[in-house]
Amino acid sequence: EGVVTRSVRDTAALLDVMAGYMTGDPFTAPPPMRPYRDELAVPPGRLRVGLMTQAPGNSIPVHPDCVAAAEGAARALADLGHVVELAFPKALDNPDTVADFAVIVTTWVVRDLEYWSRRSGRPVDSQTVESHNLTLYEMGRTQTALGYVQAVERLQHHSRRLLEWWAGGFDLLLTPTMAEPPARLGEFTPTPEHPGRGVDRSIPFAIFTSPFNVSGQPAVSLPLATSREGLPIGVQLVGAYGREDLLLRVAAQLEDAVPWTERRPLIHA
Repeated sequence: EGVVTRSVRDTAALLDVMAGYMTGDPFTAPPPMRPYRDELAVPPGRLRVGLMTQAPGNSIPVHPDCVAAAEGAARALADLGHVVELAFPKALDNPDTVADFAVIVTTWVVRDLEYWSRRSGRPVDSQTVESHNLTLYEMGRTQTALGYVQAVERLQHHSRRLLEWWAGGFDLLLTPTMAEPPARLGEFTPTPEHPGRGVDRSIPFAIFTSPFNVSGQPAVSLPLATSREGLPIGVQLVGAYGREDLLLRVAAQLEDAVPWTERRPLIHA
């Protein structure tokens, strides 16, 4: 939810630069049919969009400003001729994915910190690593190889269940980007009493986006609304695997209907 917002055209140009892949990459996305910039002029057609305003598993409350932003985007999509329904993949309510996701993330934190420890000749401790990452490191050190593989398998199964919703007839999922408006400076700062404060505080800001880090689906955050304090509020659109083209078409359509690039908070840099 940054103050500086990127236009859809700029984003498409960036994606065109990143669209290539290297020989030997273990995973590759389907190549685009044409440059992403060319998608901006392609009408998306009449789409079926599911609207989700509760957090996955209804695990935490969603701020009214974030709900209102998603509902406002739903109205804008309906005005553009799309069909919007209160619907979302029930697989998102699976509570086990959070723990499995944590296994993957914390294990990779261990790998990265130990890699750089070897490269730099410096130890991994409180003098070299800030406490947020050190907390993740200590969590990761409790994992086992078997536990890691099992978590990967469960998340792959979860991703297949998740994608069934798109295969079942929906084109896009619409959610708030975050469950809260932008946080105040310092809210993620760990304290001696609570070194994992940053980890805990980050949950509302990743609850809607992290599922698609797992599934590998394309998603876009559009700053279509503002909070009562004038801060940008994003809405997220999620497409089926490999459908970046469709996301860009709809994002361009929404940018024309609800322009945002000239909007600035009262205080910005």
